[in-house]
Amino acid sequence: MSKLKILGFEPVENMPWQDRPSGAKGPIWRYENNPIINRNPVEGVARIFNSAVVPYQGGFVGVFRGEQTNGIPAIYLGESKDGFNWDISKEKIKFVDQDGNSFMPEYAYDPRLVKVEDNYYVIWCQEFYGASIGIAKTTDFKTFIRIENPFIPFNRNAVLFPRKINGNYMMLSRPSDSGHTPFGDIFLSQSPDMEFWGRHRHVMSPSGEWWQSLKIGGGAAPIETSEGWLLFYHGVTGTCNGFVYSVGAAILDIDNPSIVKYRTGDFMLTPETWYEERGFVPNVCFPCATICDGKTGRIALYYGAADSYVALAFTTVDEVVDFIKANNSLSEDDKAIGIK
Repeated sequence: MSKLKILGFEPVENMPWQDRPSGAKGPIWRYENNPIINRNPVEGVARIFNSAVVPYQGGFVGVFRGEQTNGIPAIYLGESKDGFNWDISKEKIKFVDQDGNSFMPEYAYDPRLVKVEDNYYVIWCQEFYGASIGIAKTTDFKTFIRIENPFIPFNRNAVLFPRKINGNYMMLSRPSDSGHTPFGDIFLSQSPDMEFWGRHRHVMSPSGEWWQSLKIGGGAAPIETSEGWLLFYHGVTGTCNGFVYSVGAAILDIDNPSIVKYRTGDFMLTPETWYEERGFVPNVCFPCATICDGKTGRIALYYGAADSYVALAFTTVDEVVDFIKANNSLSEDDKAIGIK
């Protein structure tokens, strides 16, 4: 049994899982049959990556970034019985407005999927007179109703907390520019109603460690644990051959998540395999979702690989928290409440 508790998550009886192989190093190990989604996965879609999943009705459901064969990204729905093998719809998700009228984004990419109370929220990056955040809600994965955009341009990597904190919805994001942003800090915003967002607070900046020296961004939805909010995030460095995206993790204060309690100085996953190093955009590990078993403490981490594939890795709450604390590397800004 886990010494730490994952809170707010029921046991997942069919939890996607593979035991740590002998010789595996670090707190996270890759699924031996990666990638779980390959190129040309469905008619009209060249690549699926940077996607998010949740348990649903005894199986799993996901929202998937699909690069269409015309090059424009869109969001597709997928279903799975085991979390490994996915049936992806060949039709894009049909978003509607509050009155039920079609309301499709010009493009949509890097979705996250988070359940808060009775709603499942899809959060993605879209065109809103520049790159910004779109949100829709659903209760049945049949009707997806768009709600107000939370921020003006430019912004990416919006990640919603799975419950309200002090009566408010909480969301992480990374203010950016209109291109392949060479900077980026994680900020926290809150809302009483998922419509009006404010009380913005700084959470974390890039650091002196090579793998997260250029920019960082939220990954999977924060996991509530007895130690605090466990956040998997991506860190980026610049090289003579372009950006490299790696996976790190931090623990945020449970009541005021703009305060960072611990933050790993070492990456937890970095491009090393063929499907991470070679692809449409090489050298990318981009975390977007986790499946968590509240009974055993097991965590399955879904991540995009080289902007070409979906891959899967595993850890436990004990292993990942122990690693973060043993490799803790905090700045004074990290420990502050994030307001000036």
